[in-house]
Amino acid sequence: MGAEFSIIGTAVLLMFILDPFGNVPLLLAILKDVDKKRKKFIIIRESIFGLIILLTFFFFGEAFLNIFHLETGAVTIAGGVIFFVIALKMIFPGEKGNVALFGSEDPFVVPIAIPLIAGPSALATLLVMTKSYSDHFWGLFASLMLAWACSTFILYMSPFLYKVLREKGLNALEKLMGMLLLMLAVQMFVDGVRVLIG
Repeated sequence: MGAEFSIIGTAVLLMFILDPFGNVPLLLAILKDVDKKRKKFIIIRESIFGLIILLTFFFFGEAFLNIFHLETGAVTIAGGVIFFVIALKMIFPGEKGNVALFGSEDPFVVPIAIPLIAGPSALATLLVMTKSYSDHFWGLFASLMLAWACSTFILYMSPFLYKVLREKGLNALEKLMGMLLLMLAVQMFVDGVRVLIG
């Protein structure tokens, strides 16, 4: 991450990590046997649970990193590597697992809040960002809330999006987001190296 901070730019980056378009087919598969009204309620409820988990990592992430005395440059490089791996998975997705394993018609916290919304990638990203953008704490908070709100809206509209875009359209959008994230990952890595060398 460079020296410049942008609320909108950071929100877009966070939305790439939350990957709502990639989560639409899986979300619909999990909720396939739930009626329409109940489905909307579950999406909103699970999104709120996901936000609570994200905010926990947001507020206590920097303290966690400070315990290990990690330098900003090192954290930025680690973030670049994390984003690089996420981007590769978005561009070259593998098997996403069997949703039948989740079992319940009314999922509670798992698997929608965790790991679809507040997954390991999103939590690791918040740890990195709270350290790298420590001077922009409330700006980063605004970015997180904006990214979460946009992602929640996309998930809420998932039946409509799936009807319009179908699987191929959603896959194309996810790959595009992955390509953009890949470029951001390389930039973060370069920025981190510059900090450590300089």
